[in-house]
Amino acid sequence: MPGRFITYLNSIAARDPAPRSRWELLLYPGVWALGFHRVAHRLFRMRLYFLARFVNHFSRFLTAIDIHPGAKIGRNFFIDHGFVVIGETAEIGDDVTIYQGATLGGTNPTSGQGGKRHPTIGDGVIISLGAAILGPITVGDRARIGANAVVTKDVPEGATMVGIPAKQTPVEVRPETQNFVPYGTPCSDRFDPATQKLELLQCEIETLQKRLAQLFEERDAKAAKESTGRKRGGAA
Repeated sequence: MPGRFITYLNSIAARDPAPRSRWELLLYPGVWALGFHRVAHRLFRMRLYFLARFVNHFSRFLTAIDIHPGAKIGRNFFIDHGFVVIGETAEIGDDVTIYQGATLGGTNPTSGQGGKRHPTIGDGVIISLGAAILGPITVGDRARIGANAVVTKDVPEGATMVGIPAKQTPVEVRPETQNFVPYGTPCSDRFDPATQKLELLQCEIETLQKRLAQLFEERDAKAAKESTGRKRGGAA
């Protein structure tokens, strides 16, 4: 157990450059919220619903993070800062990172599937600040949800989603984007979370410009090929 806990703390340190030691990580509200949730979830599975809710409310009072006791959470889950809400039927995989203000919310129970009202999050997903993932949808492994994005449909594996409603945005594959990327959606080497919205828009514009240039090149190449064919036909 101690070794597993140290591994968990090391996984947080790998995703957050701020702490200077493991001792500092013990003060993180996300660490405490997850610890309380493990207790509350066990009580919930034992059908001790009142006690589970009591632990949940006590945790929310201390950490400003609200995780329903029924939510299923995998290993190395990291909530950076707080003010996160996770619903009852949410399922979260391993190595998931959620930033402040994010919500894994539900929909009308009558539109759910077998009582499933909240999202299922795959392994290695990064959910940026203020994002909302709503309903019994699936977010594929290693997907990235941008700041303030509102996701209401399934997200493919490895996709980067931005906007309201969220749409998939191509992100240039670089060595630094293949590993963990703070806040999930890099656009430049000088990525600044404080100006993330502008950088995301700039990233999308640059991507569209590149795609447009490719389409023009393909059109010109096709026109040149057709022109060459016509000349050969006329010469014959």
